[in-house]
Amino acid sequence: MAVALSAAGFRGGLCSGFHGDWTAPFAGGEERALLARKASAAVVRVRTANPPPRAVPVMKNVNEGKGLFAPLVVVTRNIIGKKRFNQLRGKAIALHSQVITEFCKSIGADGKQRQGLIRLAKKNGERLGFLA
Repeated sequence: MAVALSAAGFRGGLCSGFHGDWTAPFAGGEERALLARKASAAVVRVRTANPPPRAVPVMKNVNEGKGLFAPLVVVTRNIIGKKRFNQLRGKAIALHSQVITEFCKSIGADGKQRQGLIRLAKKNGERLGFLA
């Protein structure tokens, strides 16, 4: 059962901005081309002079403050300064990687196993709080 309402018969009135006829969207040939040109001419591209700045990603340690040695690492970093602390940490990591490499040479492990051991050392360091 279909019910038809007309705009005049509806007491509340329609709140529509459409005041044309329903054949306009189905126009063919020249009328369609004219409508397409009018529509493309009506599109206005707005560019702002200064686009909003992008957020700079900040790399943070997800284990910040977690782990057995994290408080000691944080206190040491605060005492000797961030720059000197990062230099010292880099030297310690490089030395540990050399030890792992020498160990792999002595047991005859290949490069893939060596990389796996270095990754494992990093994960353990994160869990223990050395990378806090």
